[in-house]
Amino acid sequence: MPPQKPYAFVTYRSEDDARKAHTQLNGQKLQSGENSVTLYLSYVDSVLVRFPEELALVEDFVSPEEEILLLAAVDWSTSNQGNEAPQKALKHRRVKHYGFEFRYDNNNVDKDKPLPAGLPEECLPVLHRCLQDGHINVLPDQLTVNQYETGQGIPPHIDTHSAFEDTILSLSLGAKTVMEFRHPDGRVVPVVLPERSLLVMKGESRYLWTHGITPRKFDLVPACETQSADHSEPNLVSHGGLTLSKRGTRTSFTFRKIRHKPCCCAFPSACDSQGGSSPCPPSQPSLPSCHADATRLEEEYVHRVYDAIASHFSSTRHTPWPRVCHFLSALQPGSVLADVGCGNGKYLGVNPQLITVGCDRSSSLVQICAERGFNAFVSDALSVPLRTDSCDACISIAVIHHFSTQERRLAAVRELVRLLKPGGQALIYVWAYEQEYNKQKSKYLKDHNKPQNGEKSKDKPEEGQEPHEEPSVLTTSHLDNNYIGGLKDDSKMTESKLSVHTNRTAFNSQDLLVPWHLKGRKTRGEEEFSSGLHTTNCPDSKLSPSVDTSQVPGGSSVPVFHRYYHVFQQGELEQLCIEVTGVEVQTSYHDQGNWCVILQKE
Repeated sequence: MPPQKPYAFVTYRSEDDARKAHTQLNGQKLQSGENSVTLYLSYVDSVLVRFPEELALVEDFVSPEEEILLLAAVDWSTSNQGNEAPQKALKHRRVKHYGFEFRYDNNNVDKDKPLPAGLPEECLPVLHRCLQDGHINVLPDQLTVNQYETGQGIPPHIDTHSAFEDTILSLSLGAKTVMEFRHPDGRVVPVVLPERSLLVMKGESRYLWTHGITPRKFDLVPACETQSADHSEPNLVSHGGLTLSKRGTRTSFTFRKIRHKPCCCAFPSACDSQGGSSPCPPSQPSLPSCHADATRLEEEYVHRVYDAIASHFSSTRHTPWPRVCHFLSALQPGSVLADVGCGNGKYLGVNPQLITVGCDRSSSLVQICAERGFNAFVSDALSVPLRTDSCDACISIAVIHHFSTQERRLAAVRELVRLLKPGGQALIYVWAYEQEYNKQKSKYLKDHNKPQNGEKSKDKPEEGQEPHEEPSVLTTSHLDNNYIGGLKDDSKMTESKLSVHTNRTAFNSQDLLVPWHLKGRKTRGEEEFSSGLHTTNCPDSKLSPSVDTSQVPGGSSVPVFHRYYHVFQQGELEQLCIEVTGVEVQTSYHDQGNWCVILQKE
């Protein structure tokens, strides 16, 4: 197959069907509007997914009988007394430690305090087999057992370099799941972990890639071709070669070897041993200078943050904005609407006469949509898996200002236009640099004396412009005037760190970080989530660069998650839309601290 070309993989029910499709479709021209494409078909034996370097998956590593013995070896009914293994009930799972206790307050182990009880004897035959098969060259001395109920997961993380040696073994028991591996350059590799399989992480996959499990109740996995006809599973729904698999209770056995010397791996950027031992503050990102920088900034300061704050964020997003509702109510009954960046789906049910579908980059927010009965899926706003010319209307509410370069913001508008049918309309809202317009202050400025998180207010706050309930804003240096035709020229921007701006005052910068303070006291589950988003080049900081802490009355600290924004100047959104061919700006307006446009596709 020619390199650097996009492919779609199709599975047929039989070889005969595949041959007929190849005969009738290969080389045929397909017409889509004014465009025509030639369809080429080629046979492949299997679809290969490129795993992270030095990651291995061994299916059926233990037998069903061994699985029963291992699960029975863990007594979840015992308390933390005597020689029993320490047990914790975390927000997203429950956990037991053997050999050494892993401490979530500092993401490390106390190497001088081994636990009285060693690893369960039932684990020894499995570990000796790992040794014989060459998966490890020394027996592990630490075991963490995690139990996940349906809908639970674990945040993306890298096992602390200074705490454990190279190879990490993870045994999946009880049920299958999907684990996501993420590279710093933005690559994501989902790996299906079947029941009784062994995952072996070494080298780059252990030291550089984060791994985590998204909390959800269903996973989309390849259909099992070897499943016998008389042993169907009622929790599987197959469609087109993929299977919607309902999660069950999964127990993972993670075996590690305690490290007693500093780590000297080949990945110093992610290594706490090689990053120095003195405390350091959360890193301050710079404005991106290239595509790779932009994707990294957005991954850390947009995508991860919304997954972490999804529940609290959703609780503050309940009132649809009136002018958005007016746009939706004016659409013809039966119109197809796509809400790109739908959040918790608050606009998907405004007009029940529409056929609505939403998408969002945050799987946690999409899960909330599903629980509310809305049709939504996980997708990047730059590449929405819907057909061209398929929607009567699209909305993008408080989304495009999260893209960190002008090119990416322009691509987001182009994608909305691609989805529209000729004559279809799109409504776009972005946060405005001008928070005072026509001598009227936005709610953001009016709430200058709003109480901070943790304080009581006599008046119930109303949901206003984006963002909502933030006590402070981090921004860059002063606004520059490097514009070409009304659009900012990123090539003339000097590298600038994102720094602090006084809360609820007029902006002096367009590129900024907006903190999200979780309400009330920090719970144990939030501590776990914060520790999962850690910065690996700062050993004394357990928080991600996008996570900080602040004090609330009484002295307690709460996590603060920083979100990237580009606030738009007057006329900038219109100029952005004009750059897209085949679309007309019908109207533009300022609505409570947002710049808004309605586009129509020609």
